[in-house]
Amino acid sequence: MRIIAGSLRGRRLEAPPGAQTRPITDRIKETLFNILGARLGLPGSLPAVAVLDLFAGSGGLGLEALSRGASSCLFVERSPQAVRVLRANIAHLGVAAACRVSVQNAWTVRLPAVTGGYGLVFLDPPYRAADDLLAVADLLERLSPVVAPDGLVVFRHVVQSRFPSAGLRSFRCMDERELGTMRVWLFMPVARAAADET
Repeated sequence: MRIIAGSLRGRRLEAPPGAQTRPITDRIKETLFNILGARLGLPGSLPAVAVLDLFAGSGGLGLEALSRGASSCLFVERSPQAVRVLRANIAHLGVAAACRVSVQNAWTVRLPAVTGGYGLVFLDPPYRAADDLLAVADLLERLSPVVAPDGLVVFRHVVQSRFPSAGLRSFRCMDERELGTMRVWLFMPVARAAADET
């Protein structure tokens, strides 16, 4: 794994051994960030937003966001092995000042508020956990108070599953893509999504 673009472009990232985490491939990560950059009007980069990386693993998504211009990232991960690798990646890249690591269960964590809310949230649970789509929907609803009014939530899961996005109260789907074996959703808070459609 490596950082694809931005100020840290080309820097290598370590991944935890074994199958406990599922790091995103460089190709899928590049496609995802191209989609985000296009939606935010900043091809190849991101605005200076606060990022929340849930089920962070080795931190590949949050660290890529920092490289592309995000101002800070809160990483939430509970696996001791993954946290060791995550902290090592943060130190290796020299971005500790912009990072916080919360060693907690992402399903139940009480998230600290940030001024203006989180502008970008990555929701990337392990394969089997992501199959509990009702639990994911519940987590999305609980995230609503900490997401910026114009923020985006990125949810990734296996392509075979069908997420009941129509049942969400607080978010509206703005984009849905199949990327290899994964399905990626982009959600925006309902009030902003409605404004964008008028």
